[in-house]
Amino acid sequence: MTEATTTTGLAAPWAQLADEEASLADFGQERLDGKVAYLATLNVDGKPRVSPVTPIIGRGHLFIFVSPDSSKSRDLLRCKEYSLHCAVSDGTGSSGEFHIAGLASQVTDPELRELAESVSSFRPSVSYLLFDLCLTEAMSTWYRGGRPVRRRWQIND
Repeated sequence: MTEATTTTGLAAPWAQLADEEASLADFGQERLDGKVAYLATLNVDGKPRVSPVTPIIGRGHLFIFVSPDSSKSRDLLRCKEYSLHCAVSDGTGSSGEFHIAGLASQVTDPELRELAESVSSFRPSVSYLLFDLCLTEAMSTWYRGGRPVRRRWQIND
């Protein structure tokens, strides 16, 4: 299992979340995989930026493809930190919410790109950059009887 190391600590691949908290990972996969989600990055002056993406989950990884000309790709290449939140289906949050944070790494390995393309529900442009999103934390919220039920997983340093 690969872990990304930075000055702020460790980030784990999706596989570690699935191994340690399978039901939370299953919920996250249901809310994110192949669906529109919102990626938060930091622009060059440190201000947050939110962009829509379509996450791909498979074979222990969480991938996103992004245009090389996009601000989100420039942000991730400069500063690996990100947050990702699923889209919500309505104002009540009845479908639940899933949020992760962590570190993004650009994928240049052709075999890993082939794997990402094989588990994707869409065919990305060959020019698109591929990022593997490793996690430092994952959180879910769903509502039972109108009351929020929250779960949280965090990488152990």
